[in-house]
Amino acid sequence: MAYDRSNIFARILRGEIPCKKVYEDAFALAFHDINPQAPVHVLVLPKGEYVSWADFSANAPDTLIAGYVRAIGKVARELGLEAPGYRILSNAGEDGQQTVAHLHVHLFGGRKLGAMLVKH
Repeated sequence: MAYDRSNIFARILRGEIPCKKVYEDAFALAFHDINPQAPVHVLVLPKGEYVSWADFSANAPDTLIAGYVRAIGKVARELGLEAPGYRILSNAGEDGQQTVAHLHVHLFGGRKLGAMLVKH
C-alpha cells in the first residue's frame, strides 16, 4: 500500500489539523484520540511517511525506530500508566482493522482493560 500524504495523521503532523497534544519530539507526536475507548486513549505517531509496522521496520532509519519506541515509553510514563498498567495496540491492514494508513499506536489505560480478542 502506498503512503497517502493527504491522510488525517499526515495532516495532523503537518499542523493542518489541530490535535490535543500530549507529547512531541523529533521522532514522534502523541495526542488524545477524538473517540476514546478508555479513560486514557492516546495515539502515538512516528514522524515520517510509514503505512505500517512492516513498512516502518523495513524502511525507517534506526534512529527513528529507537526514538519512536522510546517516545511511546515516555508518553506512558508521563501519563502515569506504568504502575497500574496499560495496553499498546497497533492495527495493521484490512484484517487488523487499520483505518488510517499511517503507522500509529494506541495507548490505553486508566482502568482495568478487558480481553483483547474474542474467539470465533
